[in-house]
Amino acid sequence: MMNERVHTVMTPGVVTLTPEDTLGQARAIFLEKRIHHLPIVEGKILVGMITAWDIFKLGKSAEEYNDTPIHQVMTRKLATLEADSHLGAAAEVLMTHLFHAVPIVNDQHELIGIVTTYDLLKYEYGKEYPDNLDKFVPENMV
Repeated sequence: MMNERVHTVMTPGVVTLTPEDTLGQARAIFLEKRIHHLPIVEGKILVGMITAWDIFKLGKSAEEYNDTPIHQVMTRKLATLEADSHLGAAAEVLMTHLFHAVPIVNDQHELIGIVTTYDLLKYEYGKEYPDNLDKFVPENMV
Protein backbone atom coordinates (compact mmCIF):
# COMPACT_ATOMS: atom_id res chain seq x y z
CA MET A 1 0.00 0.00 0.00
CA MET A 2 2.66 2.54 0.94
CA ASN A 3 4.39 2.25 -2.47
CA GLU A 4 1.28 3.28 -4.38
CA ARG A 5 0.97 6.85 -5.58
CA VAL A 6 -0.81 9.68 -3.78
CA HIS A 7 -3.08 10.35 -6.77
CA THR A 8 -4.79 6.99 -6.12
CA VAL A 9 -6.28 8.26 -2.85
CA MET A 10 -6.24 12.06 -3.08
CA THR A 11 -9.45 14.02 -3.26
CA PRO A 12 -9.40 16.22 -6.38
CA GLY A 13 -11.66 19.23 -6.83
CA VAL A 14 -11.01 20.52 -3.34
CA VAL A 15 -13.17 23.26 -1.82
CA THR A 16 -10.98 26.33 -1.39
CA LEU A 17 -11.13 29.93 -0.22
CA THR A 18 -8.95 32.98 -0.81
CA PRO A 19 -6.96 34.97 1.77
CA GLU A 20 -9.52 37.78 1.54
CA ASP A 21 -12.47 35.52 2.39
CA THR A 22 -13.61 35.53 5.99
CA LEU A 23 -13.46 33.05 8.83
CA GLY A 24 -17.26 33.17 8.76
CA GLN A 25 -17.21 31.76 5.23
CA ALA A 26 -14.75 29.07 6.29
CA ARG A 27 -16.88 28.20 9.32
CA ALA A 28 -19.98 27.85 7.14
CA ILE A 29 -18.15 25.51 4.75
CA PHE A 30 -16.81 23.39 7.61
CA LEU A 31 -20.32 22.98 9.00
CA GLU A 32 -22.08 22.46 5.66
CA LYS A 33 -19.56 20.14 4.00
CA ARG A 34 -18.43 18.38 7.18
CA ILE A 35 -14.77 18.86 6.31
CA HIS A 36 -11.94 20.02 8.53
CA HIS A 37 -9.35 21.54 6.16
CA LEU A 38 -9.61 24.33 3.63
CA PRO A 39 -6.71 25.12 1.33
CA ILE A 40 -6.31 28.83 0.65
CA VAL A 41 -5.45 29.78 -2.91
CA GLU A 42 -4.67 32.83 -4.98
CA GLY A 43 -5.84 31.82 -8.43
CA LYS A 44 -4.76 28.17 -8.43
CA ILE A 45 -1.62 28.72 -6.33
CA LEU A 46 -1.70 27.27 -2.81
CA VAL A 47 -0.81 30.01 -0.32
CA GLY A 48 -2.13 28.64 2.97
CA MET A 49 -4.47 26.39 4.90
CA ILE A 50 -7.11 26.90 7.54
CA THR A 51 -8.60 24.16 9.71
CA ALA A 52 -11.70 23.85 11.81
CA TRP A 53 -9.37 23.75 14.83
CA ASP A 54 -7.81 27.09 13.81
CA ILE A 55 -11.26 28.67 13.99
CA PHE A 56 -12.39 26.85 17.13
CA LYS A 57 -9.33 27.79 19.18
CA LEU A 58 -9.90 31.52 18.52
CA GLY A 59 -13.07 31.46 20.61
CA LYS A 60 -14.66 34.33 18.68
CA SER A 61 -18.36 34.98 18.20
CA ALA A 62 -20.02 34.27 14.84
CA GLU A 63 -20.10 38.01 14.15
CA GLU A 64 -16.37 38.34 14.78
CA TYR A 65 -15.69 35.47 12.35
CA ASN A 66 -17.57 37.38 9.65
CA ASP A 67 -15.27 40.38 10.13
CA THR A 68 -11.96 38.48 10.20
CA PRO A 69 -10.15 37.78 6.92
CA ILE A 70 -8.63 34.34 6.59
CA HIS A 71 -5.14 35.70 5.89
CA GLN A 72 -4.93 36.84 9.54
CA VAL A 73 -5.23 33.26 10.79
CA MET A 74 -4.21 30.87 7.99
CA THR A 75 -1.09 28.75 8.16
CA ARG A 76 1.34 29.82 5.45
CA LYS A 77 4.16 27.33 5.92
CA LEU A 78 2.78 24.05 4.60
CA ALA A 79 4.05 20.57 3.91
CA THR A 80 2.94 19.56 0.41
CA LEU A 81 3.39 16.57 -1.85
CA GLU A 82 3.09 15.91 -5.57
CA ALA A 83 0.59 13.47 -7.08
CA ASP A 84 3.33 10.96 -7.95
CA SER A 85 4.64 10.82 -4.38
CA HIS A 86 4.27 7.50 -2.58
CA LEU A 87 1.53 7.03 -0.01
CA GLY A 88 4.30 6.24 2.46
CA ALA A 89 5.52 9.84 2.08
CA ALA A 90 2.02 11.10 2.85
CA ALA A 91 1.79 8.85 5.91
CA GLU A 92 5.20 10.03 7.10
CA VAL A 93 4.25 13.72 6.78
CA LEU A 94 0.95 13.13 8.59
CA MET A 95 2.51 11.14 11.44
CA THR A 96 5.69 13.17 11.85
CA HIS A 97 3.95 16.52 12.04
CA LEU A 98 0.66 15.32 13.55
CA PHE A 99 -1.21 16.78 10.56
CA HIS A 100 -4.49 15.40 9.32
CA ALA A 101 -4.20 16.65 5.74
CA VAL A 102 -1.54 17.22 3.10
CA PRO A 103 -2.25 19.42 0.07
CA ILE A 104 -1.19 17.95 -3.27
CA VAL A 105 0.37 20.41 -5.72
CA ASN A 106 1.94 20.35 -9.18
CA ASP A 107 5.30 21.79 -10.25
CA GLN A 108 3.84 25.32 -10.35
CA HIS A 109 2.56 24.93 -6.76
CA GLU A 110 -1.03 24.84 -8.05
CA LEU A 111 -3.41 22.90 -5.82
CA ILE A 112 -4.63 19.70 -7.48
CA GLY A 113 -5.95 17.75 -4.50
CA ILE A 114 -5.68 16.86 -0.84
CA VAL A 115 -4.93 13.68 1.12
CA THR A 116 -6.33 13.31 4.62
CA THR A 117 -5.91 10.69 7.29
CA TYR A 118 -9.49 9.65 6.47
CA ASP A 119 -8.55 9.14 2.79
CA LEU A 120 -5.72 6.79 3.78
CA LEU A 121 -7.91 4.87 6.21
CA LYS A 122 -10.76 4.56 3.69
CA TYR A 123 -8.33 3.38 1.00
CA GLU A 124 -6.77 0.71 3.19
CA TYR A 125 -10.17 -0.43 4.47
CA GLY A 126 -11.39 -0.80 0.88
CA LYS A 127 -8.37 -2.95 0.00
CA GLU A 128 -8.77 -5.13 3.10
CA TYR A 129 -12.53 -5.60 2.88
CA PRO A 130 -14.06 -6.17 -0.56
CA ASP A 131 -17.33 -4.54 -1.58
CA ASN A 132 -19.20 -7.85 -1.46
CA LEU A 133 -18.83 -9.24 2.04
CA ASP A 134 -21.44 -12.02 1.54
CA LYS A 135 -18.73 -14.66 1.27
CA PHE A 136 -17.66 -13.78 4.81
CA VAL A 137 -21.10 -14.26 6.37
CA PRO A 138 -20.83 -17.23 8.79
CA GLU A 139 -23.68 -19.15 7.10
CA ASN A 140 -21.69 -19.18 3.84
CA MET A 141 -18.55 -20.58 5.42
CA VAL A 142 -18.17 -24.32 5.43
